[in-house]
Amino acid sequence: MYNIRRDFFAIMFMTTAFLSIGVINQATAASTENLDKDSWQALKTLYKTEPVAEQLSHTAKAILVFPNMVKAGFVFGGSYGEGTLIKGSSVVDYYNSVTGSWGLQIGAQTYGYAVLLMTDEAVRYVEDTNGWEMGIGPTVVLVDEGIAKNLSSSSLQHDAYAFIFSQQGLMAGISLEGTKITKIKQ
Repeated sequence: MYNIRRDFFAIMFMTTAFLSIGVINQATAASTENLDKDSWQALKTLYKTEPVAEQLSHTAKAILVFPNMVKAGFVFGGSYGEGTLIKGSSVVDYYNSVTGSWGLQIGAQTYGYAVLLMTDEAVRYVEDTNGWEMGIGPTVVLVDEGIAKNLSSSSLQHDAYAFIFSQQGLMAGISLEGTKITKIKQ
């Protein structure tokens, strides 16, 4: 019985490792032209599914958009994606988002996310730091359906609002997670 369980976990670990490598390789090194196009398309998708995001975008100072994040894990996990910083109607910089996690988790998924930066201080922090760790610096609120129903331009109190959208795949578990957003040197 012990050998069957050990073999099962070894096979699951190797499968997840190969899946992670293959999936993450697809997410890396997008051209700036494709990344610009994908970011604008991702925002359109977000605005269709979360009208409050479009409403908030009109008062946001800038928007960080990561159109294609790839996440995989088996005990240890991670995600990676590249995105753009949009001010007004222009892409002004490129960033990557890296997440590491540890815990009871298994699976793989893709998703997009956008962070609406509502204050000049939040924008400066993202632009001037050597990598923004979520949870340190500007206050970020993850917007779910419950928060979205009660959110309006008059109730804004935080520096940034994050929306996750276009989730595909299956990821399950409980884990500790940290995310770092870093400007891509060009």
